[in-house]
Amino acid sequence: MNISLILEMAAEAAPERIGLVCDGRRWTYGELLAASRGAAARLMQYDCNFVSLLDESSEAAPIALFGAALAGIPYVPLNYRLADEDLAGLLARIAPACIVGDVERARRLNPDAGHTCVDRTSFVAAAESAAGNFDAPRDDEDITAQIFTSGTTGTPKAALLRHANLLGYILGTVEFCSAAETDAQLVCVPPYHIAGISALLSAFYAQRRIVMLPAFEPDDWLHLAAEEQISNAFLVPTMLARIMERIDAGSTANLTALRAIAYGGGRMPAELIERALELFPDTAFTNAYGLTETSSTIALLGPEDHRLAQSAKDPAVSARLGSVGRPLPTVEIEIRDADGLPLPPGESGEIYVRGEQVSGEYRERSALDKDGWFPTRDAGWLDDEGYLFLAGRADDVIVRGGENISPGEIEDVLTAHPAIADAAAVGVPSTEWGEAVGIAVVFKPGAESLDDDALRQLIRDRLRSSRLPEQIRLRDELPYNEMGKLLRREVRNWFNE
Repeated sequence: MNISLILEMAAEAAPERIGLVCDGRRWTYGELLAASRGAAARLMQYDCNFVSLLDESSEAAPIALFGAALAGIPYVPLNYRLADEDLAGLLARIAPACIVGDVERARRLNPDAGHTCVDRTSFVAAAESAAGNFDAPRDDEDITAQIFTSGTTGTPKAALLRHANLLGYILGTVEFCSAAETDAQLVCVPPYHIAGISALLSAFYAQRRIVMLPAFEPDDWLHLAAEEQISNAFLVPTMLARIMERIDAGSTANLTALRAIAYGGGRMPAELIERALELFPDTAFTNAYGLTETSSTIALLGPEDHRLAQSAKDPAVSARLGSVGRPLPTVEIEIRDADGLPLPPGESGEIYVRGEQVSGEYRERSALDKDGWFPTRDAGWLDDEGYLFLAGRADDVIVRGGENISPGEIEDVLTAHPAIADAAAVGVPSTEWGEAVGIAVVFKPGAESLDDDALRQLIRDRLRSSRLPEQIRLRDELPYNEMGKLLRREVRNWFNE
């Protein structure tokens, strides 16, 4: 099968139903399918090995995605926020490609690569005017998408997702045509992230109308959510925090239609989700954990879990609000030690995952072991009921004198203090211990700052002495990428200044 089947089924079931809203224009499923077929016809005329989107979210994203699938050409969304040097390197790695979007930049950075460059307006217009009504390639082992990893810790790897991986995720987690015609999902994650792709596929399969917000700003989000009577939204924690700030500041946006908020992509501070549950008492919250290499979500903390944890008196149950929930029924998860051996509940190690949606494959190599398990490079543990807790990237764990320390436990203590807006804990070189704890702290505007001794006492009151920081840095803000992931490498560099 081919992911184009998702759009074909939606258009056959309800051709006149609105599937997409972007910049004021409304597209029916029938119109989206016709444009995608037209795009495929155009793409097959070009000398290109890839179809690449170098642009913010717009109707060009689904048309390019499904058009590439219909034409049997891998789709490669590129991060338009990258510095010129980094983007030039990625453009060279996919030459020759059809580049849709920022024509000037693509030609300037990679002028001799043989790319075919088409701006967004021309691409969409050509797709609408072209005739294309043919059968897509049906080999589910063909490559659907090549997504470059974020590159926050080194050169981006080219993760490969095949039709079988993406369809395995959608067919295993979404019920076809399950959304009411009034249901609308506000999408503000960038199109080059796996969350942006999976949002398109899952919403179209459920036949939920997608409303695109090309660039996130909290006031724009609130206005669009009210105007389109949004029922579902996906947000990264930093986005949710900014929306809540605007509501607390007096925003009067009508969010009565908002039934469900899913979040993921970065660490969710306990204080933030607790406040969100209070602010949206009738909204169902879901924490979704996944990776590019796993075709998006592999574990979920569902709405019922959130409310049970919020009201629980049992510490083990309330602690689950800090988990990412339990694995999807379609995947298996194991926690393994440094030797690759499975660990029992409660012991921290590296998270491994296996399932049909798991690719674990890169252009350069496959990362799957002989039994099909993918090492996520995320650290964590499972509790007795199978709830998964994250401890950060495996490389982020602080190893002090042979003891593994999770940065998250220190950060949770710090951000629970009313004067602290944000905090990060990282490993710093130590002559005595090999590695010690360093913390970077951001205080809330107008709040009274704590001195170093008070910060250490705050941690001492809740955690063992091995968690006390040897070095402390105060900052106005912490560095995050566009998906809300903390750039710990940059934080570590502060301790070398």
